[in-house]
Amino acid sequence: MDFKTANEEIKTGIYLLQDGNEEPFSIRLHLAKDILTIQEQDVICVSGEPFYSSERTVTIRRQTIGGFGLSIKGGAEHKIPVVISKISKEQKAELSGLLFIGDGILQINGINVRSYRHEEVVQVLRNAGEEVTLTVSFLKRTPAFLKLPLCEDCTCVPSDQSSGTSSPLCDSGLHLNYHPNNTDTLSCSSWPTSPGLRWEKRWVDLRLIPLLHARLSQYVPGSDICRQNAFQVIAVDGVCSGIIQCPSAEECTDWLQAIASNISALTKHNVKKINRNFPVNQQIIYMGWVDEKEQDLVQDRMYTPKFLALRGSSLFKFSAPPVTTWDWTRAEQSFTVYEIMCKILKDGDLLDKRRQCFSLQTDTGEDVVFSVELESELLLWEKAFQMATFFEVERIQCKTYACIMESHLMGLTIDFSMGFVCFDAASKAVLWRYKFSQLKGSSDDGKSKIKFLFQNQDTKLIEAKELEFSNLFAVLHCIHAFFAAKVACLDPMFVGSQNAATANAVGTLTSVTSMTQASKLKYSS
Repeated sequence: MDFKTANEEIKTGIYLLQDGNEEPFSIRLHLAKDILTIQEQDVICVSGEPFYSSERTVTIRRQTIGGFGLSIKGGAEHKIPVVISKISKEQKAELSGLLFIGDGILQINGINVRSYRHEEVVQVLRNAGEEVTLTVSFLKRTPAFLKLPLCEDCTCVPSDQSSGTSSPLCDSGLHLNYHPNNTDTLSCSSWPTSPGLRWEKRWVDLRLIPLLHARLSQYVPGSDICRQNAFQVIAVDGVCSGIIQCPSAEECTDWLQAIASNISALTKHNVKKINRNFPVNQQIIYMGWVDEKEQDLVQDRMYTPKFLALRGSSLFKFSAPPVTTWDWTRAEQSFTVYEIMCKILKDGDLLDKRRQCFSLQTDTGEDVVFSVELESELLLWEKAFQMATFFEVERIQCKTYACIMESHLMGLTIDFSMGFVCFDAASKAVLWRYKFSQLKGSSDDGKSKIKFLFQNQDTKLIEAKELEFSNLFAVLHCIHAFFAAKVACLDPMFVGSQNAATANAVGTLTSVTSMTQASKLKYSS
């Protein structure tokens, strides 16, 4: 079933791509709603015999005035074959379909010149006689410093539009007795294989990156070093786009936002389909890629890609997106959403050069830091945690924890309607009860003990209650979650959106207001 969203982007542009240790080369990017296509230029046979050969053989004749009418660049000293960099403008008609700017010269009259230096190729051509047979192949990955023109059409570019004068490579003109008023054309004594063949320079697909569950990265893998004006896209199966280099930071950001928008649209659509198979209390709220900061820096990698999913009562952490129902049982870790605390890291809290980060304090007190690429992603994660917490608190209504008060085993129930209820574990007799509004403060020792300060409704006096828990942080986070959900219920915008959110949680994330900022609990370490 087809689908469209208002945020869906389609973009096209020509940029540089660095693939491994190769020199950057020009590519064309095309972004569609579900795929990123990377194309490179190639010369292909478009008519005649139904075959394709990467090499072409062309025979041309030297003119008395004008010579061969070609210029070349490159050579073995630059780790590339010699490349045709110019074709005289007046030769365009005769050479159309035969030679192209960007063709590498592989053989001259049967002599293999692939590994020849520039000057050596020049000498071979000068001594080649009146007729020369060239075996050429279009260099799809010509280094960017050659500055060869990129043509959208199939024609050869005139010499006055070809390579710039700032190129460090020697540009040898093989015109010999060339005169600027010469109007002679090159004589082609033979055609490649068959007169019916026609060759064209076209953009052809180099790599296709499916965007569903793909991830973006501006950072050098595993580090906090951000690439300048460059990014890569990694498909869910691990296929990488290579490093795409943009001319400016603004253009790079535009592409990141556009690709992220399409990935988000695909994720929402996929979540809708998955949620059809899950009951209401196990619906997926949000999921996507993050980079987790390593706790142990013995290894060189500081960050590792992880896939997080907020579903039902849990936050799941995977090394790869879950595809089958069985995958959900094999998460690396899972946490109960109302027993963890999500915090967006501000400038003073950031641990390194990565800017878009949030931390999760788990029920054991451990802080786990995650990084995302864009501020918009950070906002989505924050609101997703708020939404997941609210739904789960609303569903369970109360949570009870075992505790000790004055050496006696007790139970503390945090109830969404009644507040705090402490009872004797053996007799179930209620010892004290306070509403959420009566809690005026709290403090804890960071280990097991917490002191609540409640205000008596009748006397207005502050009454202190000290309890000891085996899982202090889980209790603190649970109380915070109940407070946040209580505050959310008082927000008309939130209440008005929650019904729609139950049916389609992901689609309402942008309408959720902040809950955690209004929490009345204060924690001390």
